[in-house]
This record gives sequence, C-alpha cells and structure tokens, in this order.
Amino acid sequence: DSEMILMLQKDGRISNIAIAKKLGIAESTVRTRLKRLIDNKIVQIVAVSSPFDLGFQVAGNFKINIDLKKKDTVMKELVAIKELWYVVLTTGGTDVDADFIVPSFEDLEDLIFEKINKIDGIKQIQTSLIMQYGKHAFDWGTAIT
Repeated sequence: DSEMILMLQKDGRISNIAIAKKLGIAESTVRTRLKRLIDNKIVQIVAVSSPFDLGFQVAGNFKINIDLKKKDTVMKELVAIKELWYVVLTTGGTDVDADFIVPSFEDLEDLIFEKINKIDGIKQIQTSLIMQYGKHAFDWGTAIT
C-alpha cells in the first residue's frame, strides 16, 4: 500500500496496470487495495491546481481563536463552509487553522463577516493572504516506508 501511495503522490493519473507492473503484483490486487484505501479515506485521488491560475484572486489562511467549550459545534460549522478547504483543530497560539480560496476581496469580506464571525464560539480571526506559491506539493510519502 505504501509503495502504491508513493506512486500516486507523484502521479495521480498512473494506471492500475502501471502500478501492478512496477510492484510485480496483479492489476486486480492493485484495484482492490486502491479501492480500500479510498473507501477508508486514507487517500483521495484529486487534481491539485493553482487557485490563481484558475481565476481566484484571494487565497490564504485563518488562525482562529474559539471558545473551546463549543469546539465540536464550531468545527462542524467551519467544515461546512465551502470556501474553507482545510480546517484543523490545533495546539499553540490559536485553536483552529483554516485555509481558504475565494474569487475576490468582496467574497473574503463575506466569508469573514457573514459566515465565520456569525458562528457562536468564534472569538478572534487572524488572516494571512498568500501572495505567491513557493512550493505546493503533496508528495510527502508515508511514515511507513
């Protein structure tokens, strides 16, 4: 499984047949294992793109302080917001880290004031904007290999 994941991280379009050849196993074995990895949400097969090249004008990160007594409700509501594509509960200086992509600054304003700030339990939001991608990669491998 780890070797399959490494191959897919480098090329998400690699065929099951090519994986099977490189690993010396049957294509049906690759198909079965890949289905299990996807079904168990260990991997996702997606196209990773640059939001700026797709016409989005604003991308960035929120550091959000919350009322930790309301963390489950706050997290559920944040996860439901489409513009937030990455939402995690964290330790350290802030409670929640969330990445966003929006078409414009007007949409960012709406996201902050009409969606996030209206969630009961949100205390404070710090916003950082992405000015340029230096590295945007997802091929970190697995901790198993």
